[in-house]
Amino acid sequence: MSANRGKLAIHGGNPVRDTYLSYGKQWISMQDIEAVVQTLQSPFLTQGPRLKEFEEAVADKVGAKYAVAFSNGTAALHGACYAAGITAGDEVITTPMTFAASANCVRYCGGTVVFADIRPDTYNIDSQKIRSLITPRTRAIIPVDFTGQPAELSEIMEIAREYNLLVIEDAAHSLGASYKGKRVGSIADMTMLSFHPVKHITTGEGGIITTNSKDLYNKLLLFRSHGITREASYMHKQSEGPWYYEMVDLGYNYRMTDLQAALGRSQIEKLDEFVNRRRQIVSEYNQRFANNPFIKIPYQLDGCDSSWHIYVIQLNLENLVVGRKEIFEALIAENIGVNVHYIPVHLHPYYQNLGYKRGIAPTSEWLYERILTLPLFPAMIDQDVEDVIAGVEKVLSYYG
Repeated sequence: MSANRGKLAIHGGNPVRDTYLSYGKQWISMQDIEAVVQTLQSPFLTQGPRLKEFEEAVADKVGAKYAVAFSNGTAALHGACYAAGITAGDEVITTPMTFAASANCVRYCGGTVVFADIRPDTYNIDSQKIRSLITPRTRAIIPVDFTGQPAELSEIMEIAREYNLLVIEDAAHSLGASYKGKRVGSIADMTMLSFHPVKHITTGEGGIITTNSKDLYNKLLLFRSHGITREASYMHKQSEGPWYYEMVDLGYNYRMTDLQAALGRSQIEKLDEFVNRRRQIVSEYNQRFANNPFIKIPYQLDGCDSSWHIYVIQLNLENLVVGRKEIFEALIAENIGVNVHYIPVHLHPYYQNLGYKRGIAPTSEWLYERILTLPLFPAMIDQDVEDVIAGVEKVLSYYG
């Protein structure tokens, strides 16, 4: 340990900043607040004109024909699996390096999750490992755009077309990103975007599925609203009158409110600004950390233009005298709000109880022990960025 560095806050020294800086945070303007207030004063609080406006704005932004908003991103993924026809006995391939919802949505429909390991550079699902896991029961692939960098969508879509599979892109991290010149949301059969407060824009809670398929669009609409329809082509008998509707399947109440949609409609106008600021912060991080012997900065594939939901560093533990836990706790004491994304899904007790074993995704398991997420959100000012850099350098140099 270096003796000529400042005393760590965890050991009684002064932290690099006086107030706690979270790893992610929403940015709500007066324009956003006014949009919600106007909706509160309107006749519609649940599903009304703001919802349709928001869906159309998202579809237009990503270059998709259709968009269906849900109460949250997990509900949206559930809807996508329903629309894909996932049921008991079906298999769906996804990555373990993600939030549990990417796999849970398959389980909600009775399907079996098959985990493909990740690339050691991008931390995204390894397209080369997908093919070997396909069986006659495979119905879909759920790639996850980890940190905001799109997965290998060309290769994944090619595999899917070869085996007649659907691709449900979990783009919770990648609104505003592009892949080989195409915007995320316009490439896969269905794409889920999340509007949780730490994401690129927020509706409080919320998610959306974009698609270019009219058939999938209609199934998504049906699923999010109790399986109830007024569309004549879906009803089993002729309408009895203007009031008539039918429940034709077992759907859910996964609807987004007009209040949420009003906030999202206002927020999406600032998406480019938010993403650009994220990229500026990442550029500064990359420049300052590039030659740090204690960490590895994120790797980006050619043709991928990340929208940078999170900034994940890999600790070079062989150059440090402590593990990730000590580094994490020391940074928190410096008021730098680090996090870890993610505990591999197959290591959670629920999946362990289903029979998934440690060792099925060695790259994900190895990486998990070494990663830290640093603060990254558009409302960060330059001093916040400097504080993060100072905190990381202070802690790592002490333990280096």
